[in-house]
Amino acid sequence: MTTTNQKVKFAVVGCGHIGKRHAEMITRNEDCELVALIDVKPKDQLRIDHYDALFFNSLEAFLQSPVATDVDVINIASPNGFHAAQAMQCLEAKKHIVLEKPMALSKADAEKVIFKALQVHKQVFAVMQNRYSPPSVWLKELLESGKLGKIFLVQINCYWNRDDRYYKKGSWHGNKELDGGTLFTQFSHFIDLMYWYFGDITNIQARFNDFNHEHLTDFEDTGVVSFEFLNGGIGCLNYSTSVWDKNLESSITVIAENGSLKVGGQYMNEVEYCHIKDYVMPELAPTNPGNDYGAYKGSAANHHYIIENVVDVVHNLGTITTNALEGLKVVEIIERIYNGGIKGQ
Repeated sequence: MTTTNQKVKFAVVGCGHIGKRHAEMITRNEDCELVALIDVKPKDQLRIDHYDALFFNSLEAFLQSPVATDVDVINIASPNGFHAAQAMQCLEAKKHIVLEKPMALSKADAEKVIFKALQVHKQVFAVMQNRYSPPSVWLKELLESGKLGKIFLVQINCYWNRDDRYYKKGSWHGNKELDGGTLFTQFSHFIDLMYWYFGDITNIQARFNDFNHEHLTDFEDTGVVSFEFLNGGIGCLNYSTSVWDKNLESSITVIAENGSLKVGGQYMNEVEYCHIKDYVMPELAPTNPGNDYGAYKGSAANHHYIIENVVDVVHNLGTITTNALEGLKVVEIIERIYNGGIKGQ
């Protein structure tokens, strides 16, 4: 445990788009120090020369080095299929970990990570940064206030473009073992928001199809999922990565006893409709723009909140805003959706 006047020292595993965002947020925080960057690719291919950090070509090499002794937290931003195994390695080395979504590709592996963290008394921070966006905070507070009354229907639509510009030959994207599937890589943030807002689901029925990704991925590009909430109401999730050329939307519509609302935009980043009995919509703070991934944008750019929370917790001043049990729950829900689905022809 560091004291409050010491900088929290970080290492980042994976120097792709997300890993670089982690590195950037660490270096911008005056309470943090970026000590090491780790990636299997040669350093000169990664465009990370501007970071004042040591570079290692493997997690094993880093953990065996003297510099690892001083590191407090390891951020894991490698391909999805490596998350659980690398988390176990870092926990074995008695480091706190920040684990990008999804924390694992199976409930069983997520449980192993949580059990190991308890054994070594270290924290696991699950990255679900979309919770921090102003519309997300607003909707959570509105639901908890009870102003909407009973929830009748929740509809979530996630319509994105992922084509051969994203699923490049030789990339881990699209590989079943490393990627996991569309719900794990593209839309787990929105399943997390659904669970955060409304709780667990049951009576899942799903249908999947692969319309135009047959030569790009090992899994579906489109799905239609229906379910019931344990807390009352029914819901549906419609998603696709087959949208032509660019992202269309990520939205959530809520039909309730005392009103209706829709949060839309590309990343559920703007309130498009709000009509609630005896309620005046407040003015929300502007939402951070999405991450720019070349031809693509990802989810809301709120990683700095994650790093701030890590500092808070490591300095023994706060609690984790998105803990490992919540990360596990998202994995478990996705696993149940996939296990309960029917693949189209």
